[in-house]
Order: sequence, then C-alpha cells, then structure tokens
Amino acid sequence: MRRRMLWGWGAGLLTASVVLGALIVFGFSEPPAFDAWWNEFVSAHRADAMVHFALVLNAIGGGWIAILGVPLLAITILLLAGRWRAAVFAAICFAASAGAVQILKHLFGRARPDDMIVVSDFGSFPSGHTANAATIALVVWVLFPRVWTAVAGAVWIIAMALSRTFLSVHWATDTLGGALVGSAVVLLLAAGMLPWVRGIRTSSQPRGA
Repeated sequence: MRRRMLWGWGAGLLTASVVLGALIVFGFSEPPAFDAWWNEFVSAHRADAMVHFALVLNAIGGGWIAILGVPLLAITILLLAGRWRAAVFAAICFAASAGAVQILKHLFGRARPDDMIVVSDFGSFPSGHTANAATIALVVWVLFPRVWTAVAGAVWIIAMALSRTFLSVHWATDTLGGALVGSAVVLLLAAGMLPWVRGIRTSSQPRGA
C-alpha cells in the first residue's frame, strides 16, 4: 500500500472513531438502539461456552498480558529474526495505540453497560481490548502483507470485539471504535515509518543515511 493511501486510510479511520464517539456520547441521552438491542440479545442468549470464550480473551487481550506480554513477545521475535527496525515500529505502535485509547476514554467518559460480568476500568468508548487486537493485526499485516495475515487479523479483531459484548463490558459501538483507533494508529505510523522500517532511502534523505 502506498504512503498516500496509508495516510488517507489512517486519518479517515481516526476521524471516524472520534466522530463516532462524539455522536454516541453527545448525541444520545441513552445508548443507541443498536447498542441496547445487541446488549439485550446477548444477555438473553448468553451461554456458558460464550462466557468461557470471552473470559479467555479478556485475560489475553487486557492487563499485563496485553500491555507487556504480547508486545514484548512480538518485539523479541522480530529482534531474533534480525528485524530490529520492525521491532521499533511495533513497539511504537503498541504504545501509541494504548495512549490514543486512554485519551479518547477520558475525552468521552462513556458509561459501561450496567450488567457487565467482569470489572473494568474507566470509560467504555473505545474498547481497549479491541483496539489492542486491531493494533496487533495491523502490525502483522503491515510487516507481512499476505492474504492469510489479513484474514487471520480480521478474525482476531472480530473475535475480541464479540467477546467484549458477550461479557457486557462494552457496547457494540465501543468495539467498533476500538477497531478503528487501533487500525488508524498503525496505518498512520506505517505511512511515516515504513520506508525506514524496510531500509528504503527516501528522496529527502542524503546519500549514506
């Protein structure tokens, strides 16, 4: 994907996440109809298998595993493969995504569903777990652009998003916002860093740089 397209898609997805959050929080006094319907539907049809699946992803996608474990594992693998620039890119993506999520959480301060099964932190929008899943998926796809990495990444994001609503810890639109934020951060950073990550000298760089 060309840098101009990366800039465009990244900026577009980030803008969409902010607009979505603003519309939900400031445009509705109650959760939007789709959010309320989906939360009620899941609550009425929640099975033990769904909860167990969601609890596993809750542990993997949050806490120290997501904040330190997964990023450090990814960075270590890239370093062992001799891809130190890719490791730096991945580290910056993980940190920037987490920071963007916290900024939006405190900006919007959306309340979580009342019937959530697990305890979670402040701010429902956007979903940090889903944003982290999207960050991982997009980092892998940017560094290894293959059809199978795109498909696997999409499945991972959707699975994480569903798991958050299975636990009623997020509204459905929170997970959409998280996917948008996580994807946007990686694409924007890729637009600026990808030539360097690939060791390609740009026209603005002097020879020998």
